[in-house]
Amino acid sequence: MQTVKLNNGVEMPQMGYGVYQVSPAECERCVSDALKVGYRMIDTAQAYHNEEGVGNAVRKSGIPRSDIFLVSKVWISNYGYERAKASIDESLRKLQTGYIDLMLLHQPFCDRYGAYRALQDAYREGKLRAIGVSNFYPDHFIDLASNMDVVPAVNQVETHVFDQQTEPQRIMEEFGTRIMSWAPFAEGRNNFFSNPTLAQIGSRYGKSVAQVALRWLIQRGVIIIPKSTHIERMQQNIDIFDFSLSDEDMAAIATLDTGRSLFFDHHDAETARMFMGWR
Repeated sequence: MQTVKLNNGVEMPQMGYGVYQVSPAECERCVSDALKVGYRMIDTAQAYHNEEGVGNAVRKSGIPRSDIFLVSKVWISNYGYERAKASIDESLRKLQTGYIDLMLLHQPFCDRYGAYRALQDAYREGKLRAIGVSNFYPDHFIDLASNMDVVPAVNQVETHVFDQQTEPQRIMEEFGTRIMSWAPFAEGRNNFFSNPTLAQIGSRYGKSVAQVALRWLIQRGVIIIPKSTHIERMQQNIDIFDFSLSDEDMAAIATLDTGRSLFFDHHDAETARMFMGWR
């Protein structure tokens, strides 16, 4: 699997399997299938309520723990130093592991500074191999990255052909931070899977719309975590390393950018109220 080097020297697979919206009952089976077809990075979160399933699948896989890269995220109800510190230990217990490869703050709300200090301390203690953030827009990201001792290794944000995050990626790179995509398929919104530009490009390579979109992200240096509950789709998603998009293809896909989220704006008052209701 192709890897990227994080700003602390840790090697991270550029492609992994995401378990957002995978039910706790199905998670173990799905992660087991993903590992079987070759994924070696699994992305979960406290808020997904399926860390136990991930841990079970990894433990039963027979694959050395050192060969699997585990990502999880601290939820806002666990923000603040002491709560975040305790939640990291709880995630370690649920994942049945002595360390987590990458731990992120899930959202830029509540006491993110206290929570990030807990990440820093857990990193220094060896419980976390790398730390970072998720859903931090440039203003939130620059503020935190400029004022913490450990610069985030990764910022996981909505990134797909319709919201390409070009300028935020450039800003992250100024700090040596890697961009990681959630919703690489835009969750099917905006007629993603029937997009004529992606379909036309795919037809030239014998690849699907989904494979073209994932390959475009890979060539931009974006870390990706496509999700499917079907092993056949898992295999198709990972089968993107036998072709390369041309400069013309990349330029054509760049024209699809709308420059805005298809889900919610973290600067919007109603979005903030929504998250406050999820504490």
